[in-house]
Amino acid sequence: MPALALHPDRLFPADPAVRAIARRLYATVAHLPIVSPHGHTDPRWFADDLPFADASALFITPDHYVFRMLYSQGVPLESLGIPRRDGGPVETDARAIWRVFAAHWHLFRGTPTRLWLDHAFSTVFGIRERLSPATADAIFDAINAALATPAFRPRTLFERFNLEVIATTESPLDTLEHHARIRASGWKGRVVTAYRPDPVVDPEFEGFRDNVARFGELTGEDTATWAGYLAAHRIRRAYFASMGATSTDHGHPTARTADLDAGACQALLDRALAGTASADEAEAFRAQMLTEMATMSLEDGLVMQIHPGSFRNHNPRLFAAYGRDRGADIPTPTDYVRALKPLLDRVGSEPGLTVILFTLDETSYARELAPLAGHYPTLKLGPAWWFHDSPEGMLRFREQTTETAGFFNTVGFNDDTRAFLSIPARHDVARRVDCRFLATLVAEHRIDEDEAFALAPELAYGLAKRAYRL
Repeated sequence: MPALALHPDRLFPADPAVRAIARRLYATVAHLPIVSPHGHTDPRWFADDLPFADASALFITPDHYVFRMLYSQGVPLESLGIPRRDGGPVETDARAIWRVFAAHWHLFRGTPTRLWLDHAFSTVFGIRERLSPATADAIFDAINAALATPAFRPRTLFERFNLEVIATTESPLDTLEHHARIRASGWKGRVVTAYRPDPVVDPEFEGFRDNVARFGELTGEDTATWAGYLAAHRIRRAYFASMGATSTDHGHPTARTADLDAGACQALLDRALAGTASADEAEAFRAQMLTEMATMSLEDGLVMQIHPGSFRNHNPRLFAAYGRDRGADIPTPTDYVRALKPLLDRVGSEPGLTVILFTLDETSYARELAPLAGHYPTLKLGPAWWFHDSPEGMLRFREQTTETAGFFNTVGFNDDTRAFLSIPARHDVARRVDCRFLATLVAEHRIDEDEAFALAPELAYGLAKRAYRL
């Protein structure tokens, strides 16, 4: 059977001299604690600390990176156990799901998903054979046997992964009961939440009107009025902060912002709640709320993250059958210079505010994002994200932003994942790629070696910890 072996020089430069520098740099950061300041792991895992069910439930069913690739090759999501919105039948035999996955393992060659999964199989479970139809059952059984032991409970893995802190992401309508139970348990692992208001700031989000009504009930505010609606956000933000939140997160279709008067805002809210807002009015409402959220962040100190540029749920048939976050989100071109100007006109020069910008539009790195972050004290650049969370994507990010924005207008790395066991792998990839980039700068005599050794731990650890106020 083909062996599974992680090469110690993976992702380092082919040139021996540059590779040697990268090795030395990586040795200083490989074992630093992991700061995971933004992601989508389930806080219930850490509250309950129950065993993960099986290999398929751990690696396949929750990970849209995995099943979107399989779907692209005609594999029905039902065969992978992905639940249907109508409760229709799906595969429930975990071994059968795993066999489908193994039969299509070749599809992941050259992808970051392959890097992450190989890392988890090898370093977490000690697997020494490559996944294939021939090894599928043995690997499935080995993983399940491990998951049944105390060493593979979520809290123990958290500590084994050397996670210093992990941030989850919750809606303003979430009670945060799991975070409360984590705190009450006395466990020392640090799991914090982040405020993701999309269900109550996006008029096109399913159930928006009912969501806003529930928002009012939770806060005791009249969320049908503009003043009451904003007050409700302030109340929930304060509650999230009391439960450890240091950041907010905003997943808008574009980066458009606005700075309208209160009367215009009330009119937009009225139309949104009535369900009569046009597409442009819905976008105007979201745009205004980005500016309002930035203003609130200046008041309460929560770091603001903007994740724009995804055409969500592009496949209507898939969305109707399975709901959101099923691998059908597609990147779109995104404007930042004009879109962010209303927000920046109001708060862009405030050194006490941090707004972290992400993009799925790599053409904006050198043209827009790096110049903006290289000027406005408020702005920082988030790392290569989602479709570009890959070795080549990370290199493109560094190559196109560093000359204008430098390193210290970026925020290190965050994994932004639902797949818990991929977190060490993702951070390892980022650390290796950053060491590769720094080694190239040293070899080309663009920075000195001592500067590279000072930068490496910043990129791996320090920048994220400071930017997210962790």
